[in-house]
Amino acid sequence: MSSTVVIGGGASGLMAAIAVAESGAAVTLVERGGADNLGHKLRLTGKGRCNLTNDCSPDDVLRNVVTNAKFLHSAVRRFPPSDAIAFFRALGVPLKTERGNRVFPQSDRAGDVVDALTRRVAQLPIEVVKRRADAAYVREQLTLQRTVILCTGGLSYPKTGSDGDGFRIAGELGHRVIAASPSLVPLTSDDGFCPELQGFALRNVRVALILGGKRIFEDFGEMQFTHFGVTGPLILSASAHLPANSSGATLAIDLKPAISESELDARLLRDFEKYRNREFRNALTDLAGRSMIPVLVRLSGIAPETRVNAITKQQRRTLLELFKRFTVNISGTRPIDEAVITRGGVDVREVNSATLESKLVPGLYFAGEVLDVDAYTGGFNLQIAWSTAKLAAASASARR
Repeated sequence: MSSTVVIGGGASGLMAAIAVAESGAAVTLVERGGADNLGHKLRLTGKGRCNLTNDCSPDDVLRNVVTNAKFLHSAVRRFPPSDAIAFFRALGVPLKTERGNRVFPQSDRAGDVVDALTRRVAQLPIEVVKRRADAAYVREQLTLQRTVILCTGGLSYPKTGSDGDGFRIAGELGHRVIAASPSLVPLTSDDGFCPELQGFALRNVRVALILGGKRIFEDFGEMQFTHFGVTGPLILSASAHLPANSSGATLAIDLKPAISESELDARLLRDFEKYRNREFRNALTDLAGRSMIPVLVRLSGIAPETRVNAITKQQRRTLLELFKRFTVNISGTRPIDEAVITRGGVDVREVNSATLESKLVPGLYFAGEVLDVDAYTGGFNLQIAWSTAKLAAASASARR
């Protein structure tokens, strides 16, 4: 008979089951899709490449946590990225580190990570049970003096089985659950130029997300326009700071962050002198991408056929401000099933951060995305899954 039941066969569930079994206990791993569904969502992460952690210090991990970073101190320090890297190498997964310290399997195949985890599950006293768990099942296991680790994920990638079961179970057991909303998700806009710029990428730009007159996010990097709005690494990170169901946000893009306004003005003067006899619509080829020039020309209010030598100082100033503060009005986010992760989940104030045991239900532990914790892209969310799973497993084993 198993002494620990792990509910959910995703990243945190697989890690938790392995960790408990390696302590010498038998484990029941409950996955409603059965053994064939283990790690299904994990196979899709990182566009199928699986950015499984970030090769950085625990402090750097915590600096990249957007929600409830303090709660994760014990978990991340107990099982930091260096331990995660060593763990997967020991499972026979060759790794590589890319830009931004992102760690991937050398094969670029997320399936190699899943296969390594499931092979380890098969080697240990872990029974995989196909069933849909509910609050009554959890209560039954606790009555039998078993510990239970809830690792059911959030609401992102619902086709893989992440449809909020864990939130419902926790709620029925008395826990407060913060309403789920999408995070690390593209943003939508009703601005007509977005479909016009579909597929156009901006690199080395600075983006600020503004809500209620306040900058709630600012960073430097890459983004891309789409038919519905904007996406890309900068946008996904910005979305983590946008409150659920908020409206009226704007994105301010500095298209030329490497130079000051005075330097850009001098550059405009040089280009205008170079193309002084051209029409305005043909004078921005040195400063902007081909797709963006018609948009900049239209938003500047300068007639496209205006000769460059006739452009006034005030018109030049308007154009300069477009380059330094190109604004996109944000209407919302794409649906949660397009999000990388879920924001929201079990209220961490009701969970012991040192053990991840419920403060309300003795013997019940939480790990992974079912908790109200989330971080930026770069391998940090999977590191949270590994770290919380290891801590919950160690705590459940100690209780046993």
